[in-house]
Amino acid sequence: QLQLVESGGGLVQAGGSLRLSCAASGRTFSSYAMGWFRQAPGKEREFVLGISGNSGNTYYSDSVKGRFTISRDNAKNTLYLQMNSLKPEDTAVYYCAARSDDGRLYWSERKYAYWGQGTQVTVFS
Repeated sequence: QLQLVESGGGLVQAGGSLRLSCAASGRTFSSYAMGWFRQAPGKEREFVLGISGNSGNTYYSDSVKGRFTISRDNAKNTLYLQMNSLKPEDTAVYYCAARSDDGRLYWSERKYAYWGQGTQVTVFS
């Protein structure tokens, strides 16, 4: 069982930056591939970025490529999302998610077994 807790959300002006964190319980954090998803009001939850258990592979949605960066510190059991050049359309609840790392990349939320409670990010112009 893995428990995930996000933090770092807030209100930011367009063009600004935020860093989200996702703290994970358990001692096998490195065996999990992690992902960040987001859900804007009235929209379905969508994949944003993902990272393999050993940080060897990262993958991004086109909407955030070049602006957002995913990273992890397995020693601290923590996943990060650095968001730069934020836009109002980035406004959403951001969730971290985990799945056992099988070496494959997954975009679908149905492939992720563990989820955090979400943290709100609001970008105003």
